[in-house]
Amino acid sequence: MTSRPSDIRISDLANPEHTDLVKGMIEGAAAQPITLSVDAVLAAAAQEGATFAWMDDAYRERMGVILSACAEDPGLSPLGRGLHFSYCVRYVVQRSRLEALYREHPEIAEVEIRRPVIIAGLPRSGTTHMLNLVAVDDRWRSLRYWEAMEPFPSAEEQAGDFAEDPRIERCRQQLTLQEQVMPHFKSMHEMRLDHIEEEVFLQLFDFSTVLMDNYALSTKWRDYYLAMDPLPSYRFLKRALEALQWMRGPERWILKSPQHMERISTLVEVFPDATFVFPHRDPVSVATSMITMMAYTARMSRDAVEPEKIAAYWADRIHRMLEACVRDCDKLPQDRTIHVPFHEFMTDDVAMIERIYATAGQPMTEDVRRKMANYAVDHPRGKHGRIVYDLKGDFGIDPSELYERYAFYIERFGVQREA
Repeated sequence: MTSRPSDIRISDLANPEHTDLVKGMIEGAAAQPITLSVDAVLAAAAQEGATFAWMDDAYRERMGVILSACAEDPGLSPLGRGLHFSYCVRYVVQRSRLEALYREHPEIAEVEIRRPVIIAGLPRSGTTHMLNLVAVDDRWRSLRYWEAMEPFPSAEEQAGDFAEDPRIERCRQQLTLQEQVMPHFKSMHEMRLDHIEEEVFLQLFDFSTVLMDNYALSTKWRDYYLAMDPLPSYRFLKRALEALQWMRGPERWILKSPQHMERISTLVEVFPDATFVFPHRDPVSVATSMITMMAYTARMSRDAVEPEKIAAYWADRIHRMLEACVRDCDKLPQDRTIHVPFHEFMTDDVAMIERIYATAGQPMTEDVRRKMANYAVDHPRGKHGRIVYDLKGDFGIDPSELYERYAFYIERFGVQREA
């Protein structure tokens, strides 16, 4: 294949070549050992003002499972341990603030989530572009990236007079760190302060989301998560959305996550009047992109990246999502469900959004159509360069093997092969 000037070939997936700055960060983390335990997380959260009267044994158990999975992962680096510990502290602090908000304002319980649009598609299947495209229409409620990280401010910051919300600055610092460690990440998945993020980030505050698959190269959390009753976690998600809607409108949500593909029955039960959008892309292309991204981001938290182990884990994880989607998709309300072929969405994204609007009963306006067209022009695919993928060379997987493995999904939805 002939390379273009914008092509990016990541040649250090297995053995990351860190800058001196990043090497210093890694050395600094090694000098400050972290205890990955529930008690240690709660002690740190208490120092940030968290209280725990709301906490039950099931919450502690979920937190304990993910922390023990990290503690038992021999490849997790000191930097990774420190980052994951700090994330868990943030989740507990945010949950504590949410519970305090409900205590102070019981009227939040009267808020209703009505007729959301929920996008449920594989990672790397255009769902992020779709979400951000719809979100330019300010009639929808959505989550900015900085808000998804810290939706509930401290009482001091809420009462303070700041030129800029301190949560925005903390998110900016996190993105700066990410750019230093993973400069090519933006070519895979651009992150900005105003980027629209998945609502399942809120379920991190409940330790009940598939996102924690990213924390350790271990089946411990995966098996625990898939065996969980998902209904309480989705009721928590709805409760968090209600609080955010009470804090700031508008009152109709645009939501999305790959996680929803394997929680269809629960999704329909918790959001019975939703419109459901299922993008479908060649799952081998998805797996190739997803596996490469996970191997690349592993440099931020792992001593030994082990690309082939990462590939095996995520090829299987995608398979499980596809199986659940095929198994349960007939449970969706057919008059409020639209299946979106990836190639059609990429050919004319705004036209596809108009189809979604028609299904959802949301009027399209010329102003919104213009905003969407401008967004698409300003955020083209490959804006920061295109990653050159090599599933066989980087991970030892023959794409034909994955095509055979995922054939049931390709056939069920008539997915167009890209390879």
